[in-house]
Amino acid sequence: MSYDTLTGRTAVVTGAASGMGEATARLLASHGVRVALLARRAERLTQLASEIEAAGGQALAVVTDVTDPASVEAATARVHAAYGQVDLVVNAAGVMLPNPITDGRSDEWQRMLDTNVAGALRVIRAFTPDLIAVAESGRTADLVNVSSIGAHIPFPNYAVYGATKAALTYLSQSLRTELGPRDVRVTNIEPGLTDTELGGHIDNAELSGQLDGMFDALTGLSADDIADLIAYTTSRARHVNLRQAIVLPTRQA
Repeated sequence: MSYDTLTGRTAVVTGAASGMGEATARLLASHGVRVALLARRAERLTQLASEIEAAGGQALAVVTDVTDPASVEAATARVHAAYGQVDLVVNAAGVMLPNPITDGRSDEWQRMLDTNVAGALRVIRAFTPDLIAVAESGRTADLVNVSSIGAHIPFPNYAVYGATKAALTYLSQSLRTELGPRDVRVTNIEPGLTDTELGGHIDNAELSGQLDGMFDALTGLSADDIADLIAYTTSRARHVNLRQAIVLPTRQA
């Protein structure tokens, strides 16, 4: 697959320290995209930026906590100072903390809401003016939100996580009505079982074991699979919007 149309674009990728965000940043950079890497873990971001640059790409490590408005504002200023306008935004930051609702883990609920919903909104608010301006100039502008199959299919003990992803899916749908008429594409990616660090956040041994069993039975996707889909989506002709993609392992119903 040719992604030549990506060359020369400027992207912001959140959650870039690992998983889908990291894989997406690497792939975009390999096709000539200047990539701003946003995540909390400075050491990982610095290492990733160094590896991208060693491979001939351009990357900017920007330590950012999407749950903190001031951190997002500071990151936005740094990206603009280094790269100017952004024409591609990938919201890949996320956290998954499943537990029975009866456990009342309000700390986990708040963390998922702050990261998966409010964090995405902060990034959207920061860079949507860029996307609109880019589109008005006749260039391609993309907003990609990484949601989950959990937005549609309920899983026991994942109620709050699924609710946050359903919110992100709805947000993407609604934003298309606002931004589509202004030639800004909005794409919602909904992966199924995917091998990332999300599973490592789970502190419930039973649920962690269930997830491991699913990987054994279903052969999950890789983060690179999701990155490839994002690159494909954002490299289409600017009048073509792949609005929503549900991507599952073949064995996952």
